[in-house]
Amino acid sequence: MRSGVRIEPSADVDERAVIGRGSTVWHLAQVREGAEVGAECIIGRGAYVGPGVRIGDRVKVQNHALVYEPAVVEDGVFIGPAAVLTNDLYPRSVDVDGKLKRGEDWHAQGVTLRQGCSIGGRAVLVAGVTVGRWALVAAGAVVHRDVPDFALVAGVPARRIKWVGRAGEPLEDAGGGCWRCPRTGEEYVESDGLLSPAR
Repeated sequence: MRSGVRIEPSADVDERAVIGRGSTVWHLAQVREGAEVGAECIIGRGAYVGPGVRIGDRVKVQNHALVYEPAVVEDGVFIGPAAVLTNDLYPRSVDVDGKLKRGEDWHAQGVTLRQGCSIGGRAVLVAGVTVGRWALVAAGAVVHRDVPDFALVAGVPARRIKWVGRAGEPLEDAGGGCWRCPRTGEEYVESDGLLSPAR
């Protein structure tokens, strides 16, 4: 029994996984060997966290999301239901000789999710991409290249359609390369196709 952690009886949590205090692993979820889940996280029903995956604090991995190794998920990230973080750019079941591929036959490339970003339900993230801080990936999007901080991307393939602030709402154009959050009033500055908080 892990102190300060709730693990439902039907969950499969390897004894070599680390689960942070205040975290919950729901029914039928699987957390593999060597995975690290931070404090106050929620691993939803039927979710999968692969071997060696690193998850920060206050992360939500919603029902049936698949987080394949060696993904890195920073603090405050939201991974929506049935989202998939892949790890193989050139997937094959067999090698060129027709033999079943094994772990040593390919190189896993993890997805990186930066602080506070959100991944919509059923989104697919291609191996090796990075989603920037506080970015938002729309439901059903297929992300095949890096997403900048504060970008809202949607579609197949995913493209930036708006900017979002830390509250997750689309920003309003304040003119002159400046953007403002309608909820918090926080201001941001756009330069060379990137967005950053105003100083």
